[in-house]
Amino acid sequence: MKAGTARQKMKMAKHEMLIDTDPGVDDAMAILMAHDRAEVVGLSVAAGNVGLAHTVANALKLVEVLGARTPVYAGCAAPLVHASPDAADVHGSDGFGDTGYAPSARHAESEHAALAILRASREHAGRLVLVALAPLTNVALALKLDPSLPERVKKLVVMGGAVTGRGNYGTVPAEFNVGFDPEAAHVVFTQWPRFTLVDWEATMHHGLDFDRFETMLAKGDARARFYDSITAKTRAWSRERGRPKLLIADALAMAVALYPDIVVRAEAHHVGVELDGRITRGATVVDWQDRLGRAANADIVLAVDHSRFEALLASAVGAA
Repeated sequence: MKAGTARQKMKMAKHEMLIDTDPGVDDAMAILMAHDRAEVVGLSVAAGNVGLAHTVANALKLVEVLGARTPVYAGCAAPLVHASPDAADVHGSDGFGDTGYAPSARHAESEHAALAILRASREHAGRLVLVALAPLTNVALALKLDPSLPERVKKLVVMGGAVTGRGNYGTVPAEFNVGFDPEAAHVVFTQWPRFTLVDWEATMHHGLDFDRFETMLAKGDARARFYDSITAKTRAWSRERGRPKLLIADALAMAVALYPDIVVRAEAHHVGVELDGRITRGATVVDWQDRLGRAANADIVLAVDHSRFEALLASAVGAA
């Protein structure tokens, strides 16, 4: 697809969106994308990639960089049950590449993130797209407080899981978001009737050429310069480990949330979360052959239109 055609196909998206996030450099790109294309009603923030103090500060800084007024809500500082290690080795100890950026002058709202999710679902009932880019702690807590939450949400898009067991965290099959808080993922997967799942393996299928991505950033505006600075450590980490491509999982999930028709291949199946396995805790288990006779709870994204994905990234940093 030509770039002009891709841009033309992307003109119409305008969602009312709440993003549950743990920024993190991959979350940062997703948040830039959302503000470029949607009405973002709030950022509900959890611990995950790094601790809550940092993820909240990073969310506030992103809103400042964007010149937006998006409210930021601090949420859960730890998983529901068991403590889990973060991903500071990938994202930097502050989650933004240890760049030492000047903190935002803004502050988080006093309302807890889980309560903000519930309130937004009422204020935007039937229209709200909830995009879960973090461990699902905040969303699970909101569900426990009000199990009717899914009735008011137009769509839930989850970045999480490794649907054939090729994970990136903890036990071999676990992906970070699910592995960090498997109990929270279990709550959401069992209580949300149907959601869209964009997993780590889809991310690996849609890696970005390092040189091409960096050329894109060089063409962009202040958003690109900020993103370039906070991702330098992550890009170096990836190259040092021989990764052939740059992987930005949350950006892929956001592309799907913004433009569902970007998906070119998907399957609907029942997905569960392993909680007790000694070497499989945190695994997402997909009933690929529908052997258990359970209703599908997940639309699993397997591939997207890659040229449109790259066009969305370029637009988000002013390089389109």
